[in-house]
Amino acid sequence: MGVIAGLIILAVLGIVIVIIGLVVFYYNRLVGLKNRCEQAWSDVDVQLQRRYDLIPNLVETVKGYASHEKETFEKVTEARQQAMKITGDNLAAKAAAENMLTQTLRSLFAVAEAYPELKANENFLELQDQLSKIEEQIQLARRYYNAVARDNNNAVMMFPSNIVANMFHFKKAEYFDLEEPEARKAPKVEF
Repeated sequence: MGVIAGLIILAVLGIVIVIIGLVVFYYNRLVGLKNRCEQAWSDVDVQLQRRYDLIPNLVETVKGYASHEKETFEKVTEARQQAMKITGDNLAAKAAAENMLTQTLRSLFAVAEAYPELKANENFLELQDQLSKIEEQIQLARRYYNAVARDNNNAVMMFPSNIVANMFHFKKAEYFDLEEPEARKAPKVEF
């Protein structure tokens, strides 16, 4: 009896150690994915801030040539302020604000098309080029964030890591998607 009892205890102990090891493994994996999501969102946020910083210079440059387009300038400025206000985890609200900002930037560039001397202005051309590059970086950062969010969501939802995710209250990450198909395009900055 002593040998059998000892073997049973060792088997139970082995199973407990394996279960604890799996819980630790999946917990650490989920923490890593959560941190990658936060870091990836930070990268998106940095690119959005770069765009926010560029917009006032762009508006001022266009204002110098098209000062009577006050309503357009006000809309761009207001959309920028609304987008900058939204912080935290509300990605749906952030996406809606970014959609609005993209639309107002399009209207600003539409105004600029009516002024040939503005289209030839070196400062405007440089700002245009910078905005184009920033839009590309935003798109890349958004794609990376969404890929990391997908990986996190898979781990939170798939067996057996979903058991650990539920035990420790890990949540799915929200995707940063643009809702309007037209808003999926970067603002036109070429003339």
